[in-house]
Amino acid sequence: MENIIVTPRSLSKGNNPLLARIKDAGYNLVFPNPGKQPTEDELVEVIGDAVGYIAGVEPITAAVLEKAEKLKVISRNGTGIDNIDLETARKKNIKIRKADGANARGVAELTIGLILAAVRDIVLSDRSLKSGIWNREKGFELEDKTLGIIGCGKIGQLVSRFALEFGMNVLAYDAYPNPDFHPSGNFRFDALRAVLKNSDIVSLHCPPLPDKRPLIEAAEIATMKHGAIIINTARQSLVDEKALLEALDSGILHCYAIDAFDKEPPDDLSLAKNERVIVTPHIGGFTEESIQRATEAAIDNLLESLQEA
Repeated sequence: MENIIVTPRSLSKGNNPLLARIKDAGYNLVFPNPGKQPTEDELVEVIGDAVGYIAGVEPITAAVLEKAEKLKVISRNGTGIDNIDLETARKKNIKIRKADGANARGVAELTIGLILAAVRDIVLSDRSLKSGIWNREKGFELEDKTLGIIGCGKIGQLVSRFALEFGMNVLAYDAYPNPDFHPSGNFRFDALRAVLKNSDIVSLHCPPLPDKRPLIEAAEIATMKHGAIIINTARQSLVDEKALLEALDSGILHCYAIDAFDKEPPDDLSLAKNERVIVTPHIGGFTEESIQRATEAAIDNLLESLQEA
């Protein structure tokens, strides 16, 4: 039987019944590090005999792919593929497939949750009261405030719709804006600088920049409204964290919420220790419904690609 590697933490314990579809198709499932993100060495150890790979967010490096003698397809259970060395995959004729939009609602709903937590200081209030401190933080309401969306694909569009239902105005920046998306007169596409300058809250839903430099650095933060909030459910590398922490400590920014980290779990928790930072352990797409949609899409893409190979 040919091997299929399965690494997403939501699947790698092997108890999702949808995985039976792969077994029924005649393949053997391999879980390099069940329930955890596999290391490069762990992937190198198993990838030589694999023809398919259902991948999570772990780095799939050139060193890993060079050992992939039989691999035909990498099927992501999400949309991001910046964790894959695409040039090496191309050279080895390894097909890359994505589960586009499968986790969009889960991420969008978490984004709204983080926005509400930030504007009402829910996490800070919880920490204070549990420490015996009665300290009421004055928040603000969302109606008539402006939400800036950076990256207006399926997730950004859902967040826009949710925000409009709260009575917010929405400004969106996208490198390739969809001219057919116009959900309300209170929504419009604008330039990146204008979105940053005019938004009370900025939410990131875009991939990393090609050169991996931060999208939001000190210069960008300086253009934002005093007391603005940044929500990041996309990629840790999009924000210069040194500039961010300085802005939080000085009060230029009110709050920062982040759900995605370059290394998971992160080695450095200094960001999480700042009282104006809300951290969640990459739970945006970690809902029962999102997992099922993403798993179905990833398996469909995997089996389809193997049949075509």
